[in-house]
Amino acid sequence: MRDKSSCEFCLHYTFDEDSECYSCEIDLDMDEYERFVTDTVSDCPYYQGGDEYTIVRRQN
Repeated sequence: MRDKSSCEFCLHYTFDEDSECYSCEIDLDMDEYERFVTDTVSDCPYYQGGDEYTIVRRQN
């Protein structure tokens, strides 16, 4: 199954200051979202890794 902690290292997983929480910026349709939350996919097809410096530069 998918390693849920990998979202923390994805470039699309950013902090939303309005809601004060982290969320994924990818706009999933309903079918993709259902597969994602029910763990029927092994890896996120939108995952883009990066070192922590790349992620911080993108968030600033």
